Amino acid sequence: MNPIIKLSLATALLSLAACSSKPQTPATETAAATNASDASQAAVYQDERDPFESFNRSMWTFNYDYLDEYLLRPATVGYMAVVPKPARTGLSNLVNNLNEPANFFNGLLQGKPKHSAISAGRFLVNSTVGLVGLIDVATPMGLDVKEEDFGQSLGVWGVGQGPFLMIPARGPSTVRNFTGELVDNLYFPMSVLNTPQTIAKFTIGALSGREALMAQEKLLNDSLDPYAFVKDAYFQRQDYQLYDGNPPEQEVDEAALEEFLE
Repeated sequence: MNPIIKLSLATALLSLAACSSKPQTPATETAAATNASDASQAAVYQDERDPFESFNRSMWTFNYDYLDEYLLRPATVGYMAVVPKPARTGLSNLVNNLNEPANFFNGLLQGKPKHSAISAGRFLVNSTVGLVGLIDVATPMGLDVKEEDFGQSLGVWGVGQGPFLMIPARGPSTVRNFTGELVDNLYFPMSVLNTPQTIAKFTIGALSGREALMAQEKLLNDSLDPYAFVKDAYFQRQDYQLYDGNPPEQEVDEAALEEFLE
């Protein structure tokens, strides 16, 4: 069963159970029943991937309800209004082109020489004919981008994801992928960028990424638990990338599911 569906079902059932419970007359009994209900609900679903859930949810609130609401989203709306679409596409292409060397090296580390060759070809063509990457010439030539990062390399080598992390002003990650991002920033040309250039790259990447998520806002806001929705979507994307679009099917523990539904 899809983890998002499972979580939605669990949330719905817990809400139903809470609404159908009969209140006790004495206030002490009511408080005791409420505490017992909260404890039982917490025990029903505990995500082993997210041992720091309390902290992560606080960071999610900070990121989404404050930073995004009052800074990133308004800045993105202004960016879209002021900068024409072709210029925004060009800036996004330039930022993506800076990641091609990391894609190249990580392709080698993962034993994917064909992917590495494509990444090298993309960087060469887009950095020259494509005017330092402003124009994506490589994709029409059949050289589609191959996203390979050091976090994926660690996964190929058998390193686990580690705990889920909601990083302030950054968003969802894991210990493995956060480590991978640090390593990927050591590759050329990221290693030679000065501070203003690094800030510019981060800013353009953040605005371009937020622009791409505009169409998904309603889906996120309509979900029963936006935090859990984002977390599950993040892990699904990580599996998709790690297995090059063919992640293994997850086995469903039918006995545990039946016990939960009873």
